[in-house]
Amino acid sequence: MTALVRLVNVEKIYKTGAVAFTALRGVSLELAEGDFVAVMGPSGSGKSTLLHLLGGLDRPSAGRIEVRDAVLSAMNETALAKFRRTHIGFIFQFFNLIDNLTVQANIELPALLQSGRERKAVRQRANALMERLGILDQARKHPWELSGGQQQRVAIARALINQPTLLLADEPTGNLDSKSGQEVLHILRECNAQGQTILMVTHDASAAAQAKHVIFIRDGRLVEEMPGVDVQRIAQFMITLTET
Repeated sequence: MTALVRLVNVEKIYKTGAVAFTALRGVSLELAEGDFVAVMGPSGSGKSTLLHLLGGLDRPSAGRIEVRDAVLSAMNETALAKFRRTHIGFIFQFFNLIDNLTVQANIELPALLQSGRERKAVRQRANALMERLGILDQARKHPWELSGGQQQRVAIARALINQPTLLLADEPTGNLDSKSGQEVLHILRECNAQGQTILMVTHDASAAAQAKHVIFIRDGRLVEEMPGVDVQRIAQFMITLTET
């Protein structure tokens, strides 16, 4: 399969005054087009830093990051923002919806920020996504009127509205009850089955087991990779990482 994402010797160092903290240490990684990868590791291991770098929300201190042959690590802020709007979809643990906008307006907003997008075409795609995700009947409501599971479905639709090259999910089930969490994971699997490339950060072994591959990170380094599916093996390796 074609490599969609490449990280080559990526490092990230955060500095506060005279204090420096290395969040990522020489990370090299490839994601194939159509892959579904879960990233796990103890708190502070570098999971979120990796996701933010791939999403163009932060810049590496060293190394190279490519997404579909575009070199994110070499882009200026304007080019990076444009690339992010066009090619990256984000799903967050706490949804990050705008409370004073309706469900439909929340979903349509990223597409309407793109120049040249016709409102009618955006509305049609938003409606199709809402129908697909089972929230079409909630279109005129506001986020605060919805359950957590419904809000996360809205967030997924918003992330998909621009047909992103890469979908990044940061603890997408972390703020949901078990039933809603399973429904969200089912949606992500369906998206992946239709060709969407997904990278998901999670602490939950059962969520990670839904991915095709699980990557483990500790102290800013990739330490292990294994296939998904086996919840017990994933959970046991996480215990080992935490204890050693």
